[in-house]
Amino acid sequence: MAPPHLRLSRHGTLRFSRFPCQSMRRWISYRESAEVGKAYAPYLRNFLKKLIVEVESIHGEVLDEIYELYADIITSLKDDQFVEKSMRVHKTITFLFPDGCIDLPSCPKSRKLMVPLQCSLNMLEGDTGCSIWPSSLLLSEFILSFPEIFSNKSCFEVGSGVGLVGICLAHVKASKALYLVLGLCFFTMSPAEQVQLVIAISFCRIVCIRVIVVTLTDGDHLTLANMRSNLELNQLSTDTSLLESYEDPNVVQCVHLPWESASESGLSAFVPEIILGADILYDRSCFPDLVRILAILLNRRKSDSSSRKESTKGFTLDTKCNTNDLNDLTAVTSKGPVAYIATVIRNIDTFNYFLSLVEQANLSITDLTEAKMPFNLLPYMQSYDRSNMRLFTVSSKA
Repeated sequence: MAPPHLRLSRHGTLRFSRFPCQSMRRWISYRESAEVGKAYAPYLRNFLKKLIVEVESIHGEVLDEIYELYADIITSLKDDQFVEKSMRVHKTITFLFPDGCIDLPSCPKSRKLMVPLQCSLNMLEGDTGCSIWPSSLLLSEFILSFPEIFSNKSCFEVGSGVGLVGICLAHVKASKALYLVLGLCFFTMSPAEQVQLVIAISFCRIVCIRVIVVTLTDGDHLTLANMRSNLELNQLSTDTSLLESYEDPNVVQCVHLPWESASESGLSAFVPEIILGADILYDRSCFPDLVRILAILLNRRKSDSSSRKESTKGFTLDTKCNTNDLNDLTAVTSKGPVAYIATVIRNIDTFNYFLSLVEQANLSITDLTEAKMPFNLLPYMQSYDRSNMRLFTVSSKA
């Protein structure tokens, strides 16, 4: 027998009974209030969409009033620019460094790092990319607590959202200069090696100098636009046109990257040493594409290193060039790139599904939460609970 609020119509389809229909009409009448409509229209839009999908999936008959209300709300949201603007607020995340952190390169003299952000207060309006997710706070604390991990490294974030993690990466000077010397790629590994490279430059021909800045990605164009606004709020630029000639840690690259359409050839321009992601493990339908992207990026540097070794067989440097001095400069990180993923495990089955895909992709995952617990830089934030968050590293087994 059908539930009391549903009944079979004479056509054999499910239809809402009179009671919920009357309740729905009262709800529709309540929604017609201008103030209520503007305040809750995004909620109602998502609720009605879910309701319609669920009823249609069981071949139920959706009331005409529901379709009409859904269409009315969509139209009002598109036409009413006030709604969209009212859902954006400016919020400042202030990282407070404790007494023992004064010697950290990431610690300002005031022991206070303020990050203004334009964000959404409503995760349910379908605008999740413009919300500040808890794990992005943890990953930001991790970057600021261990700046030596990210400084002078090429970093690439997937699902960057409001850009908080990228702003913290820029703060610790996470960027990389890529030099093409005699047709070969060399990564500077430290300031001392940069000095050695300058000496080497005086003896060897330089074909090109390219700077790899922090790269932030997202699959939603509106989220990218909001991200760029946040970078500008923090005195960072997204103009990469001048980076061919000099290194500027205040430039951050924003890239549109829909996971489902990302290809190995499309990712060929990126050779990150560190990949980052915060709160990206909530939608299991996206996991196959996410793991595929991680596998491509985590295996890229090793394959590039092998191809460079193959291409340099029989190659002879200029006799004026001291090859011993260049040995350290030509070395690429032997361990390969690593991904840092901060997440809240909301559903153990969902997380186990991610683990199975990681294993199938020949990747290894390690829980770093206890071994590398960052400083508590947000002690005033009562809603921020680090106890239910985990920090993982993912790397290639190859």
